[in-house]
Amino acid sequence: MSKLFKLSNPLHLLFGALAYTLGAGIARYLGAAVGWPAFWLGLLVSLSLLAAAAWLAVYFHLPLTPLLPDETPRRRQVERVRLLQASYAALTLTGAAVVTLLLARSLTPSSGSLLLLAVLAVVAYAVPPLRLARTGYGELLLAALLATLLPAFSFLLQADEFHRLLPLTAFPLTLHAIASLLAANFSAFAGDQKLGRHSLLTRLTWPRAVPLHHTLLLAAFLLFAAAPFFGVAWGLLWPVFLALPFAGLQIAWLQRIAGGGKPLWKFFDLLVPSVFGLSLYLLTLSFWLR
Repeated sequence: MSKLFKLSNPLHLLFGALAYTLGAGIARYLGAAVGWPAFWLGLLVSLSLLAAAAWLAVYFHLPLTPLLPDETPRRRQVERVRLLQASYAALTLTGAAVVTLLLARSLTPSSGSLLLLAVLAVVAYAVPPLRLARTGYGELLLAALLATLLPAFSFLLQADEFHRLLPLTAFPLTLHAIASLLAANFSAFAGDQKLGRHSLLTRLTWPRAVPLHHTLLLAAFLLFAAAPFFGVAWGLLWPVFLALPFAGLQIAWLQRIAGGGKPLWKFFDLLVPSVFGLSLYLLTLSFWLR
């Protein structure tokens, strides 16, 4: 069970839960009464989809690639069967939650359309023939799923209609998510190149990826800073800038590595998800406390 949990990518589940909660918080801030049964069912749908995506992506990886250290071919086959069973269970749970939402008349055409897009994104991310998780473009799709589709789905479960506050929040978060997922590839770059694995970083290469990472991260905060000019209250957004010093540290540390400095990958691998997670948490908290 612990191996399945590790392969479900718990950090992405946490980010997905925060992003989903952010969408409901935006709806609540705009005056919608939060329907808690729909909220929890939607959260269950979101997390089970993310878990299924992670498990299917590993399952459809090359069958001869070990999933665990020093495993035998027989053990590998057993682990793959468990992954497939867990994926089926997660998708069944998703279907049951969706049916419940339909019976409760909580799933509107708009939220249903976004849910369909999320399902298609999961299929494109993890399942052949596209299987974008192994092509180097999966990070882009995953960032859109985490930072755009899940908040929008949650928002439209609670609100009657779309609002400009949603894209003004989700778009910079999506840029931030892409920067975070790109940065997470750096410590594995040498191994990915050696084994012929594709990631967004191997597609871009270091010389292009490093300035792109910096640009995406800074652009995200610049867009948050510009949001008040489009009618977003500054009081909602200022907490996200508490994460800016950590983002600056992430940029400086990666630039130091690119310049030949000692990597200290363990520190960097802890810093990268912390910066995005902190930004997402602070923004979510801000909407729920207003």
